[in-house]
Amino acid sequence: MQLSRRQLITSAAASAALPRVAWAVEAREIKWDDLIPPGVPYSEIIGEGEMDEQNDTWNPIFDENATKLNPAFDGAYIKMPGFIIPMEMSVGGVSSFVLVPYVGACIHTPPPPPNQLVFVTTQKAWPSKDMWEAVWVTGEIRHELQTTEVAETGYTLAADKMEIYVWE
Repeated sequence: MQLSRRQLITSAAASAALPRVAWAVEAREIKWDDLIPPGVPYSEIIGEGEMDEQNDTWNPIFDENATKLNPAFDGAYIKMPGFIIPMEMSVGGVSSFVLVPYVGACIHTPPPPPNQLVFVTTQKAWPSKDMWEAVWVTGEIRHELQTTEVAETGYTLAADKMEIYVWE
């Protein structure tokens, strides 16, 4: 079978467009409970915790479930809601923050366990006027236990999109 010049050009143009369509990835919308591995209960605080006098913060002591991370999300492209605890701010807004599941987490109350906290970085700063709103954060999430000024986090997320969370 011979292709006409028009068919060959049309076929080549369609093939050139295919990789962009094939690589388009829809973010998987997740909830906070999804960050805990299936079958693992929410971490319990053990004992009374410890007071960090130097930083004037209360550090709860969690059981072994606190750092168990869901393997399904290491490297996944996700979208999740939460609240911002700023870590790095400039005139343009917030460029790194801890995403927390509820208002006041880590500031007015002891922090949730590490597997319920996400350290987020973003190339485009989130405006400081919107900092206290609930937000949707979309990007690639990774396992990475780290200690921040406010709490130990279990995940990191490189945000490529953020928007105000609209309550339904």
